[in-house]
Amino acid sequence: MKAILNHLFEYKTLAKEEAKQAVIGIGRGEYNPAQVAAFMTVYMMRSIRVEELEGFRDAMLELCLPVNLAAYDAMDVCGTGGDGKDTFNISTLSAFVVAGAGQRVAKHGNHGVSSLTGSSTVMEKLGYRFTSDTGELERKIERAGICFLHAPLFHPAMKNVGPIRKELGVKTFFNLLGPMVNPAQPKKQLVGVFSLELARLYAYLYQQTDKRFMVLHSLDGYDEISLTGSFKAISNQNENLMTPADLGFEPVTAEALSGGETADDAARIFLNVLNNKATPAQTHAVLANAAMALLTAGKATNHADAVAMARESLASGRAKGAFDELMKP
Repeated sequence: MKAILNHLFEYKTLAKEEAKQAVIGIGRGEYNPAQVAAFMTVYMMRSIRVEELEGFRDAMLELCLPVNLAAYDAMDVCGTGGDGKDTFNISTLSAFVVAGAGQRVAKHGNHGVSSLTGSSTVMEKLGYRFTSDTGELERKIERAGICFLHAPLFHPAMKNVGPIRKELGVKTFFNLLGPMVNPAQPKKQLVGVFSLELARLYAYLYQQTDKRFMVLHSLDGYDEISLTGSFKAISNQNENLMTPADLGFEPVTAEALSGGETADDAARIFLNVLNNKATPAQTHAVLANAAMALLTAGKATNHADAVAMARESLASGRAKGAFDELMKP
């Protein structure tokens, strides 16, 4: 690791294979915490190159415990996190709306590192028990239309990194990797990222795969459609700059998307949305992201139909039904 650090400190970058081997070494516990922290810090001070991101991704997939859910044609709906906006759990709620609309979801999630409540945090608060048992995950996705993959159970090698990330308390390149390393490797994915630069990196790498994908980034910094302003949507087919009006929604304020001060607040907002008791701003943000997921999955062919499908899933109680079924022991 000393040689790698010296190389990086000279403002040089890593080739794909070098980046891959560095992360494999981290995952196997070959380096001390100070070296790992220094390595992560480099990528907090400069942009990551596409070859480095690709190498990091390949290392994480090589180290992970895979789960085969290919028979269910599932999609993932998730964001990188790390946008520092402390919103409520928009993408996780969107996943239940998508499941309620008939598109099965293999949701990859984790506890928040740089935010208060990640998707795993709110699910745990609501009483969900994480599992890596393939049979159980298959039962969940069969009955509820959704299963939840808690990242640490499938990426055990990252236990060496967890405490260091927690102590740093800021986003690292591991935040960039979350959506790319879903152990089920779904062929459909909606992913939100916290910077336009990262959106382009993701789109470039996903273009090299057989995924149906859409990468979202709100231009004011959110890793999802926030409805606070314009956003980029990059898919297999095109790249669009869109506004809330393009989806039939009014703009909302940043304050209206707050996730609250505690995990209890986050859980309360979560249930309010699913029970149709949330504010219009909260509901619309979820519907906007769910609609783009349904469009990505091919469940709808235009924005208006996708929004209508998402709205119907929530209003009919099917989204809440998917949640209730998932939570059953």
